[in-house]
Amino acid sequence: MTTSGYATERETTEGRVFTVTGGDWDTVTGSIDPLSNEKIVVNMGPQHPSTHGVLRLVLELEGETVTEARPVIGYLHTGIEKNLEYRNWTQGTTFVTRADYLAPLFNEAAYVFAVEKLLGIEEQITDRARTIRLLFMELNRISSHLVWIATTGMELGAISMMLYGFREREYILDIFEETTGLRMNHAYFRPGGVAQDVPASAIKKIRDFLVYMPKKLKEYEAMLSGQIIWQERTQNVGVLDVTGCLSLGVTGPVLRASGLAWDLRKTMPYSGYENYEFDVPTAQTADVWGRYLVRMAEIRESLKLVEQALDKLTPGPVMIADKKIAWPAQLAIGVDGMGNSLEHVAKIMGQSMESLIHHFKLVTEGFRVPPGQVYVGIESPRGELGVHAVSDGGTHPYRVHMRDPSFVNLQAIPAMAEGALLADVIAGGASLDPVMGGCDR
Repeated sequence: MTTSGYATERETTEGRVFTVTGGDWDTVTGSIDPLSNEKIVVNMGPQHPSTHGVLRLVLELEGETVTEARPVIGYLHTGIEKNLEYRNWTQGTTFVTRADYLAPLFNEAAYVFAVEKLLGIEEQITDRARTIRLLFMELNRISSHLVWIATTGMELGAISMMLYGFREREYILDIFEETTGLRMNHAYFRPGGVAQDVPASAIKKIRDFLVYMPKKLKEYEAMLSGQIIWQERTQNVGVLDVTGCLSLGVTGPVLRASGLAWDLRKTMPYSGYENYEFDVPTAQTADVWGRYLVRMAEIRESLKLVEQALDKLTPGPVMIADKKIAWPAQLAIGVDGMGNSLEHVAKIMGQSMESLIHHFKLVTEGFRVPPGQVYVGIESPRGELGVHAVSDGGTHPYRVHMRDPSFVNLQAIPAMAEGALLADVIAGGASLDPVMGGCDR
């Protein structure tokens, strides 16, 4: 057995096997003399509380001051990117939706936009499908920010905020379930459009939500913004200025809270965002407080976008007309709420043998995508979410790589934590809003 880098390796009949352990923990702790050095090395995580998922932070402390911080990731590795190579292009949406599980529709959108760009069908997407995608992405942005304000509030002592944030999020998840059949991990966005149309009952719920939610935002601000403990725990804590953000590739609310109004919906519009009126909220404080203000303002902007999208939602098909690509999207729903009804199956079976064969091939094998590679970036609740998709001309992706903002933004933890107090590591890390499913994907 030999050692290569951090991992021991050994030869087996199956080939070389690497054993990956907990990084350089032994080296770090072994170099400290407990008699002459008051430095303490502690693990924060990877248990779930306070680290927003299975994130592990190896912290070196002198008293309450953090002298060094090392983020350790990989505890939620799912192999999503690799699995995509063994599924057809449409099936890929069921995998990518599970990466950043608090913003599943954004994962689906970035992936689907990349597939459509490879196919060259971006201009063929129907207006209704494009509007539904934007509508649901903005609802998802609100639900994601509600989880952030709820969990960060709990971690900094505002326990009530946890209850209220999740209460409002449930309303949005009910809308998602009524439309897609699932609360999370929807696989609703498909290459060419969406899986099925939005029912009238869901439209009514969305309009009711537009009346309901602004009142709740005022309640949140009344509870938090003037609260002295909230101010002390967030102001001048976890500071990362615009230079630091750009150096580390940090995007999203963290970047905008440092004063730079960089939002891909404005700077590089997609899905029709150029036709909507909305502002890009910023702050100048570059701290946890500024990130709180930006996210609260973004919820209000998303509500404006949702209202505009509802007004633009004209009747029409929700899937591309090209039957060589369109996964069947005009479904009659069965008794289970999602599957095809017997009448729908009978209609397919009663058509010509050729159409039945084509339907079978489309579902089992999938469509072919021309060779090439593309990169598509969108603005997720955490920053720039990008998908680099490569096709070799087959029915499966050759390679799909996701630029997840949680992965990139976590680089900022040492910059924010070192020199600060241990308690501020919680606030600073939470303000990045990392989701480890996306980070480790």
